[in-house]
Amino acid sequence: MTEVAVDADRPIRLGVSSCLLGNTVRYDGGHKRDRFVTDLLAQFVEWVPVCPEVEVGMGTPRPALRLVRDGDDVRMVEIASGRDHTREMQRYAARRVRALRGLELCGYVLKKDSPSCGMTRVKVYTEKSASKDGRGLFAGPLMDTYPNLPVEDEGRLNDAPLRENFIERVFAYRRLRDLFRSRWTRGQLVAFHTAHKLQLMAHAMEPYRELGSLVASIKGRPRDEVRRQYQDGFMAALARVSSRARNTNVLQHAAGHLKQRLDSASRKVTSVPSCSRPGKDSRKSTSTSSRASGWPSR
Repeated sequence: MTEVAVDADRPIRLGVSSCLLGNTVRYDGGHKRDRFVTDLLAQFVEWVPVCPEVEVGMGTPRPALRLVRDGDDVRMVEIASGRDHTREMQRYAARRVRALRGLELCGYVLKKDSPSCGMTRVKVYTEKSASKDGRGLFAGPLMDTYPNLPVEDEGRLNDAPLRENFIERVFAYRRLRDLFRSRWTRGQLVAFHTAHKLQLMAHAMEPYRELGSLVASIKGRPRDEVRRQYQDGFMAALARVSSRARNTNVLQHAAGHLKQRLDSASRKVTSVPSCSRPGKDSRKSTSTSSRASGWPSR
């Protein structure tokens, strides 16, 4: 038996900064509703809203915060008064991140530039200047604790390739969790890897080969070690945004298999030269074909 049972009724849960859903939890009493989050993605996922600053007890409205460099440390302080909230936020983040484990999140959308939720390039101030090299005090522990979890911020999701990559990783992560949530077998892992062959190739060939070698050599190896290495390698490969050249290579690879079963007239349909022309992006075509592999999207 090589098939993996997938519970289509079990929701795909994503964490989200609460303000992006339109909840009035911002420091000024407002929100930052993002229509991609609320109008499109919400049709396919169940949101788990989190506002670290409200949940830690700061209230709404509240004094504005920022990150400040203190030697080798980064602290979260109120801009006007200088009151330090670092320790309470660190304690809260540790608790909240642990609690999220039981919800089996498949991804997370964070609020960009936030001193608590910013995932990258958050301003960190010194007495004389500011540098964009910080990470929010909640976002940091979240990403460190769940390094394979697909995470993006709403700003980066305005970039079409990054947006598609994030969505692709969310559904792939769900399928990966479904594989390893029960007593998986070698046959099931082989079937999973085979089903995702084109998808992996479209992102990175070397990790695809390394994962193939891992799958081929699992006999006698500790199961936890195999699971961990495959999860890490699989999600790291998909985190690489696919390129036009790699997509073209994958489509040509697939076309080669099809041509063996077609007559000469039908073979012309499998030609993919347009994928390599400037302005022609085959990314969606490859993602669609690679997902049509028999693995449910939900």
